[in-house]
Amino acid sequence: MNNEQAPASSASAPEPRSRITTMLKKFNKKVAIFVTVVVVIGAFAYMYKGYFVAAMVNGQPISRFAVIQELEKESGKKVLDAMITQKLINGAAQKSGVSVTPDEVDAQIKTIESSLQAQGGTLDAALQGQGMTREDLTKQLTLKLTVEKVLADKIQVSDDEVAKYILDNKIEVPKGQEAMAQTQLKDQLKNQKFNQAAGEWVASLKTQAKISNFVNY
Repeated sequence: MNNEQAPASSASAPEPRSRITTMLKKFNKKVAIFVTVVVVIGAFAYMYKGYFVAAMVNGQPISRFAVIQELEKESGKKVLDAMITQKLINGAAQKSGVSVTPDEVDAQIKTIESSLQAQGGTLDAALQGQGMTREDLTKQLTLKLTVEKVLADKIQVSDDEVAKYILDNKIEVPKGQEAMAQTQLKDQLKNQKFNQAAGEWVASLKTQAKISNFVNY
């Protein structure tokens, strides 16, 4: 008599209906995840559509990238050159230990505001006419003051220089306005020296720097 028993069979495979149910659950889960992702992406795109689409014309989008491309064609070289110049100036100023404080910039802005108000205008109106903001002005003044500090010894104007300028150009100063004329002419001569010295200095910085352009405008 054979007492050997047949080996116990492994767990029986799921019934076809059970397999279908399991597959449906997995499929529904994937669909739910996909729908959630699509909804999130759609909501993100709607909330931040300005980052991708600049305008819609009769249902047709104008991408922000297309606008940037056109702007680069028109003024990319000029803007890039200005940004390179700014980096060179800031780097040179840092090496020289030169810095400009917010108070110094604010003082310049107040001077400009007072001058415009005396002429019946406002700073905001003047900036709007130039397509600028106060932030733009602050950046420009910070850069200008930085260069002035670096080149301080090259842009000083003496009283003798002013007197010589008046004599050489045969300028007639009205009686009683000598002090005002002296101040105005000194500022004028200082600006002339500044423009020349700054141009030469920046040109020197560019010559000495290693600049690699990866985009040709």
